[in-house]
Amino acid sequence: MESWTIENTSLNNQELLTNESLFSLGNGYIGVRGNFEEGYQEGMTSIRGTYLNAFHDITDIEYGEKLHGFPGKQQKLLNVIDAQTVEMHVNGERFSLFHGDLTDYKRTLNMKKGFVERSMKWKSNQGDVVKITSRKLVSFHTREFYTIEWTVEPLTSRPVDIKMVSRVNGDVANFSDPNDPRVASGHSKRSKVTGVKEANGCFVVENETYESCLKVACATSTSFYFDKYDYDFTLDNKGIEEVYTATINEPVSFVKSIVYTDTLRHGEQTVEKAIEILNEERHVPFYEHLKRQENDLNQFWSTADITISGDEELQKGIRFNLFHLLQSAGQDEVSNIAAKGLSGEGYEGHYFWDTEIYMLPMFLMTHPEMAKKLLLHRYSLLDSARERAKEVGHKEGALFPWRTITGTECSAFFPAGTAQYHISADIAYSFIQYDLVTGDEQFFKEYSAEVLMETARLWLDTGHFYKGEFRIDNVTGPDEYTCIVNNNFFTNVMAQYNLEWAKKAFDRLKDYDHSLIEKLGVTEEEAARWEKAARTMYLPYDEERGINPQDDTFLQKAVWDFENTPSDHYPLLLNYHPLTLYRYQVCKQADTILAHFLLEDTADEETIARSYDYYEKVTTHDSSLSYCVFSIMAAKLGKVDKAYDYFMKTARLDLDNTHGNTKDGLHMANMGGTWLAIVFGFGGVRVKESGLSFAPNLPKEWGGCTFHVYYQGNVVQVEMEEAKTVYTLVQGNQLAFNHKGQSITATKDCVVTVTH
Repeated sequence: MESWTIENTSLNNQELLTNESLFSLGNGYIGVRGNFEEGYQEGMTSIRGTYLNAFHDITDIEYGEKLHGFPGKQQKLLNVIDAQTVEMHVNGERFSLFHGDLTDYKRTLNMKKGFVERSMKWKSNQGDVVKITSRKLVSFHTREFYTIEWTVEPLTSRPVDIKMVSRVNGDVANFSDPNDPRVASGHSKRSKVTGVKEANGCFVVENETYESCLKVACATSTSFYFDKYDYDFTLDNKGIEEVYTATINEPVSFVKSIVYTDTLRHGEQTVEKAIEILNEERHVPFYEHLKRQENDLNQFWSTADITISGDEELQKGIRFNLFHLLQSAGQDEVSNIAAKGLSGEGYEGHYFWDTEIYMLPMFLMTHPEMAKKLLLHRYSLLDSARERAKEVGHKEGALFPWRTITGTECSAFFPAGTAQYHISADIAYSFIQYDLVTGDEQFFKEYSAEVLMETARLWLDTGHFYKGEFRIDNVTGPDEYTCIVNNNFFTNVMAQYNLEWAKKAFDRLKDYDHSLIEKLGVTEEEAARWEKAARTMYLPYDEERGINPQDDTFLQKAVWDFENTPSDHYPLLLNYHPLTLYRYQVCKQADTILAHFLLEDTADEETIARSYDYYEKVTTHDSSLSYCVFSIMAAKLGKVDKAYDYFMKTARLDLDNTHGNTKDGLHMANMGGTWLAIVFGFGGVRVKESGLSFAPNLPKEWGGCTFHVYYQGNVVQVEMEEAKTVYTLVQGNQLAFNHKGQSITATKDCVVTVTH
């Protein structure tokens, strides 16, 4: 069971901030940071937060000079009503981990069962000893619900007076850090309490945001399991306090049930809906909620789990990453996966390209129904993308925003934001991958084809034909240390693929369904232009070096002086002006190398190998999105030791806080990248029109690795060992795939062993 748990005993303040992210709980709708319910001592910093995916307010973007097309407003994920607080007093002395004598303390995140537990043995200044166990879970069974249980056992011979206090506070604000552009520095207070009331044993606090006018309701109820106690409660204009007092000489339990509803999902009747859901859940025993939680997680782990033998700490890290990906994935029409998930406020809860390129593949190839919901949410923003294209001067097409919650652009720094046009091709790529993996023709007709054709229109309007080639000028690729360039290789390759598939979509639909073609007004001539642009796409190539240049001028610049750059000057973006970075060959993250991963057939293996060696020398990996890509491509090129080194930097990035900012929330794309590095890197998985293929390369540090892959209604279990790979079809009747060039057909429950 140890490989399913993360444990911690530290009470160091700086580590506590990091642990608030690490021990956060969520279910795709609610996210609760790993705060101590009883609070901290005076002077200690805490980012106390509860978040609802996509629940936001609208704030002004301030510019010294605002030009045409710059977004004037942005959305900001809000810290909502705080219902975490549970305090305990023993013989009048308030319990705190930072006062009295703590003789035993451990906090455990149980990833198999989906809850956090703290076990504590505490001696008050008066000499009273109690054993305390607190457990909390955010329910996958009922998305609006989470619950906290405290068990208190006196360990002294005499009875003790105990007081349990529950609070709900609607007077909340967001965290801000004026010294870090990745964390909001203003607009921290964005909602007001609009109602506090009691209704048949339930208490409700309702807040409303200042500008978006969204409402959130928090309904709570508490239970004290002891024969005889006194009870009282008070309401004020900010929240609720409930107090239980009793004299005990045996263990007692206290349970707090909490429900959140909001207008995005529940309409205007947030209070009524919260009470209704709470009344359904609050009488369910805590152990039953635990049982439900484990059942739901068993379904997830049945195909998502990855087992690695030979490294217990790494095994924990992999499961930790997968667990938090699950906790962060929006599964309704209004939400997606924020860059920090629901674990913190970094990047203000915005959705980036991170979802489609780094996180969606795990869901797609283990639980495709979850990937489908994420894609449906992105499709719901298509009209906003059409509007954004017009705002920046395009006659047609769809330009998806670089960062957003509701679909409008929230990036104020256009060189590394709006200029990253590749996001539209990235989103198109994810719809293509969904089509290849699932073969869902109905989804293709209703959603994918429209996304592909509208994004293709953007490329035709963005680029131009020059000397027989199609070129795309003044864009930014994934590398944010090189902005506003002509013919970024990654952008051009992804646009080419987008255009090719738009033409294929047109051809597929015209044979049997003209309704979408007519709705969009696509003609044979327009589709032919997509095909021509794709066929003549200019893909930069440097004859002298035998590599794909990142863009037209990248190789003309001086190489950054890495040798004389102090180690404390990384990440460079926090220590150098952007223009300084733009003038050198220095990459924040994988760019051309990412293109070679996603669309490896656009270059031969020799070019890919030379490009890898070249860009490795000039990449800082200041972005957490980078290590996994270099790991994948090193594995492809047979550099397994190097692949493993990069992989290890991604696998426990948050657990070891290697980037130093885990306190602001977990690096969700990096977590998805860990899965990619195992399955697409060491497993060599690829999905193309030609089918599914594997090219396993097991690191020497592992005794073995097992994972599952979903493909067109089938699930295959892959067991990689040093001398062999074993394939077992655990779902489906028959699956044909390729293993390092060898054609294989697996049938239900038939074990196929391939020796190396």
